[in-house]
Amino acid sequence: MIELSFPGDLTDADELATQLFTTGLSREACQSKAALLVRAASALSVTGEAHSGRPPLGFFVPGRIEVLGKHTDYAGGRTMVAAVERGFCVAALPRDDRQMIVIDAASGETIVFAADPDLEPQTGKWSNYPMTVVRRVARNFPGAVRGADIAFVSDLPPGSGMGSSSALIAGVFLALAEVNHLAARDEYWHNIGSKTDLAGYLGTIENGQSFGTLEGDCGVGTFGGSEDHTAILCAEPNHVSQYAFCPVEFEKMIPMPPGYLFIVAASGVAAEKTVAAAREKYNTASRLASTLAELWRCETGRDDQHLGAALGSSPDAAERLKAIVKATTDGQSTAGTLLARLEHFMLESGEIIPAAGDALARGDLRVFGRLVDDSQRAAEQLLGSQTPETIFLAASARRLGAAAASAFGGGFGGSVWALVETPRADDFPSAWSDEYSENFPQHTERASFFATGAGPAAFRVC
Repeated sequence: MIELSFPGDLTDADELATQLFTTGLSREACQSKAALLVRAASALSVTGEAHSGRPPLGFFVPGRIEVLGKHTDYAGGRTMVAAVERGFCVAALPRDDRQMIVIDAASGETIVFAADPDLEPQTGKWSNYPMTVVRRVARNFPGAVRGADIAFVSDLPPGSGMGSSSALIAGVFLALAEVNHLAARDEYWHNIGSKTDLAGYLGTIENGQSFGTLEGDCGVGTFGGSEDHTAILCAEPNHVSQYAFCPVEFEKMIPMPPGYLFIVAASGVAAEKTVAAAREKYNTASRLASTLAELWRCETGRDDQHLGAALGSSPDAAERLKAIVKATTDGQSTAGTLLARLEHFMLESGEIIPAAGDALARGDLRVFGRLVDDSQRAAEQLLGSQTPETIFLAASARRLGAAAASAFGGGFGGSVWALVETPRADDFPSAWSDEYSENFPQHTERASFFATGAGPAAFRVC
């Protein structure tokens, strides 16, 4: 469980806002999160008397910005991430039975199901995520699942690629872990001894893999990694974090440049993994990385489990893998697709991120901006994960004076971040929005633009 917690209740928004300021959230974010926490707690008033008058638990689970690291984490690469000051506010009440009631406090939509290891969630609906969490917990911690009433509300733009599905998974798990005292169980502490371990485990809940002795299942239907969960659980206020993956390993914590914050543009093109087309495009990028690793294992006899491990096995591994691809794949187009995927991974994870992390750490925003431009260009030309909207937004932000700008997340829609001087936090979003609306008027109603600092990791409120 996340260590940060403080006493209070979920009825007094003003008192909550005062307490939340100790977390590193801005004053404006504290006020909005306090109101959302009260709203989530209020939604539980309709769930009955199965919790014996206990006060609700509260959690804030942020979304994230992927500063750099497009499709690298699940392949054993590295990323640079920051939490945002928007996310999921979750209220939970433990039950005395095995029933789960999960409420979207914004829409009122409610799902009711038993905490059962044989649950069959339906992909394409938000219910897939909490039901997948409950099923995995019931399987990994047999006999431990006590039910809960959980209400959530989010201020993340829908389908924005800011880790909302992972944040919902994390929020439901944190609530279940608390009401069932999972951290006290042998199965838990034998496998999960740190926040990075927990991030890795939550990633496997989503992608279906096993974690240590905690056996996997089918997950939610996407083959991703644990980047989102690491940002959500391990972020530090006013910092960008650099991590390597498979397993999750901390590399460095980089202070935000003084006088700068992020402006986020949600394009209005849905990148959410509940949408079948976006999910399939995401999974295609993942499968290409898996195919490269499988070709390597077959031809070399090694047991490197992912692309990053294969490339790190020897100084000449990259050239050997390129030769394997050319010799063993059917058709020039297949070879070309795999080679482009390989080149992107090596460039993004092996060259751009280490150099960009060093540049940001020493405050060299000119070099940092150039490296971020290189990453954006590679995503467009090699990974093929960008849409005309995200390509335009990244270029527009740079024209308007952003120190750096890039699309982020799974791609195929979603959002773009821009690093902007704080005094421009009021005028930059409107100027950016105006340019976007002129060129993509069909997205005007769905697109949104907002400023955010690098926020704190998930925490329990009370």
